[in-house]
Amino acid sequence: MLPPATEPDPSPTPGDPPVPRIDAHHHVWDLDTRDQPWTHGLAALNRTFTVDDLRPALNRNAIDATVVVQTSPTEQETAELLALAAEDPHVKAVVGWTDLTDAAVVERLASLREGSAGSALVGIRHAIQSETDPGWLSRPDVRRGLRAVAAAGLVYELLVRPDQLPDAVHAVRTLPEVRFVLDHAGNPVIDADGLSAWTALMSELAASPNVAVKLSGLVTRTTPPALHTLRPCTEVLLSVLGPHRLMYGSDWPVCLLAAPYDEVITLTEALVQDLSAHEHDAVFGATASRWYGICG
Repeated sequence: MLPPATEPDPSPTPGDPPVPRIDAHHHVWDLDTRDQPWTHGLAALNRTFTVDDLRPALNRNAIDATVVVQTSPTEQETAELLALAAEDPHVKAVVGWTDLTDAAVVERLASLREGSAGSALVGIRHAIQSETDPGWLSRPDVRRGLRAVAAAGLVYELLVRPDQLPDAVHAVRTLPEVRFVLDHAGNPVIDADGLSAWTALMSELAASPNVAVKLSGLVTRTTPPALHTLRPCTEVLLSVLGPHRLMYGSDWPVCLLAAPYDEVITLTEALVQDLSAHEHDAVFGATASRWYGICG
């Protein structure tokens, strides 16, 4: 069972251990093991990516720990990611996949957590953005699955399109027993109209204490990524949620469609440069550490 994550982040006290610096969102995949159909036509992504490919950037940027996130709707991939976490010095947590709509979802979750490697499972995600129904999260079978995720002590990660964000906000508000993390800040449309609608929804979302948001994936929402285009999103998130409910994620290697890892983290550092040291540590580690139970 993961620790509760909805309490305000406590101020540091003398003698507290240093906060681990965490990348809370990246992927790996091996095309020799499993195809990634969504990368077809994306030359930058249509190859194998391993943690060893990422490690030099993690080391350059003093990243102590990472959360690896599923890309395929298969429990076999989740088992592989758990095995990776058991062996790799950087990967401390896994957000995997299971079929929320299966009547046996409780047993499925228990099976994923069996064995020593299963302890790294901290959350479940489904690519809701691939579902045609903008109200998918409100389906009774999905709601049953979300409650099973919460009962297992896991986070549920929300990967949604902008038109699905209202349903995501509704799910967060009506399922207070479920701890949610919104991936990529809900994939906002970065123009005047899109940001206005997104800002209203983020304000609604922030009223529910059972959700955190990943400061991730924004570089691929605008081309080329730049401080002046990304700053309005970050300012909204900091204003309505605060740094203690935000967590940095690179979204590597998907970020490579717009920028290399070093540029992504440099942009993120610049976007939060006015925070205090304690608040900065929250975005770059303490929030993820608390939400996922990562201890250095």
